[in-house]
Amino acid sequence: MNLLTLSFAVLLILEPGIVVPDDLENTFQNLKEAEARKDAAQVAKLAVKTCALARQVMSEPAPESADEKDAWSTHVAYAREIEAYTEYALANTALQATPADTVVLLTTLEQQNPKSKYLDEAYGRYFVALNQAGAASKIPAVAEKALTHFPDNEDLLLVLADESMTRQQSDRALTHSERLITVLNRHPKPENISAADWQRKRSAMLGRAHWIAGLVHSEKSQYYEADKDLRAALPLIQGNDAMLAPALYYLGVANYQLGKTIINKAQVLEAAKFSQQAAAIKSPFSQQAWHNAMVMKDEAAKMR
Repeated sequence: MNLLTLSFAVLLILEPGIVVPDDLENTFQNLKEAEARKDAAQVAKLAVKTCALARQVMSEPAPESADEKDAWSTHVAYAREIEAYTEYALANTALQATPADTVVLLTTLEQQNPKSKYLDEAYGRYFVALNQAGAASKIPAVAEKALTHFPDNEDLLLVLADESMTRQQSDRALTHSERLITVLNRHPKPENISAADWQRKRSAMLGRAHWIAGLVHSEKSQYYEADKDLRAALPLIQGNDAMLAPALYYLGVANYQLGKTIINKAQVLEAAKFSQQAAAIKSPFSQQAWHNAMVMKDEAAKMR
């Protein structure tokens, strides 16, 4: 069962003696019914209304009488649970909605509480829905804003690393990709995903992050770092020639430069091997990679 589905399984039981305004209780009950029916339009509408009413109750000043304060505290705590439920209802309904409805529901949740714990779990689905709804151009801005609240969210970091790479913003791309590597190496498997699915997602993200970092290090002539990142990416990007060709090409360049510096014939020959592999893949790098391989072999032949 999805983690979001479990979140409010045993909460929101009205205790005897707690009095809440009829409009809040009625709207809350309507929201629960809409959420149970998976009625996305009604959930979006009622969540906003219920949240506003709950916050109105929560903003009531504490009574001066000690006898009344306990009842007031319980009253406010119940309203706070209702407010939290509105976030759950938006997120849980979004997981089962059409792409267009998912965008509306999660946009509503962002407006209601941009720090909601449910958003941290939902951004991957949010981005897929935006793409499917024809609104992919909005994804980078959504990710940029969300990263302020969720700096360790892997979905946000991957979007921003890719966007920075596309825009040739090398320093930003490197910052986000290295942060993503750190996060993925530290995070345990989320509860709401199977071990196999998490491993696939983690491997794909790690491959992309190491690849981006490796290309940026290559661009900066940081050959030791480039070699380390691209070697880490290599087993994770097999079958993706669009990523594999440049990875092999720049691995050839990095190892050639490193091998020449320390007069390491084996490393220069390995650079030639990487270059030959890059040349064998049809890509913009193939011709130059073939030329590089010839030069590297000639250089290695002069070494002892």
